[in-house]
Amino acid sequence: MRRPRWWTELILIAAVYAAYSCGRLLARGDRTAAVDHGLAVLRAEETLGLDLEHALNRLFTATPALGIPADFAYASLHYLVTPAVLVWLFRRRPAAYRAARTWLMLSTLLGLAGFTLLPTCPPRLLDPAHGFVDTMAQFSAYGWWGGEASAPRGLGGLTNQYAAMPSLHVGWALWCGVMLWRYGRSPLVKSLGVAYPLLTALVVMGTANHYFLDAVAGVAVMGAGLLLAPYAMRLTDRVITGGSRQSAPLVSGGWETSAGERIPGQRSAPAAADDTPASAR
Repeated sequence: MRRPRWWTELILIAAVYAAYSCGRLLARGDRTAAVDHGLAVLRAEETLGLDLEHALNRLFTATPALGIPADFAYASLHYLVTPAVLVWLFRRRPAAYRAARTWLMLSTLLGLAGFTLLPTCPPRLLDPAHGFVDTMAQFSAYGWWGGEASAPRGLGGLTNQYAAMPSLHVGWALWCGVMLWRYGRSPLVKSLGVAYPLLTALVVMGTANHYFLDAVAGVAVMGAGLLLAPYAMRLTDRVITGGSRQSAPLVSGGWETSAGERIPGQRSAPAAADDTPASAR
């Protein structure tokens, strides 16, 4: 399969990411509703015994050697590893690139729909009585971020802090992991493909940026995007080709017949002029 043009891919990815970023800002939602949704998620986890983020957040808060690297990972890897894997696929696995890119983009747009329909307050923004500490704020002196998510200091107003459900940090990390596992050749690359999404899930919970169920929703969104990707690619192909169909194949399919034999439905060719005397036939 021919590799797509790099400049068209760059424009497409930039357009989708811009739409995602703008839509994420517009889908801020009501703060009261977001807090209610966050508390509902937390109560559901506590009922099911799935509130893993409490223990992880206490560990990261009490151990700067874990909390600070986790904050750096949360603030940067999401925006570095995913583009790097896209470029790697484009250059080294062109036959797999288009399907992988379509899967990632569809899942991202589905995540945006989740932010819009279900604005959710992350654990770090709940009342302190619920037992969570914002490690990004606690260790902000060590990084470029301030007290408002992972945005650089002074730019917190440009982020939607209630875009927690689903966790696309986990979703994108899962996509990267699948690509590294499936197309990586060395055991090291495949091991990174397993470790990266697991590490990301621990980071987003330990820093109190996401609930465990946010991570589960991120995986679900990626699964939905994977199922929809083939249909999206076929639709795109139809639009690009204008719905044109190939001409019907020959009835014979390329096979020849013996003298005097005709395939049913085959049109006879006009008889060629024959100067051979009848007596010689």
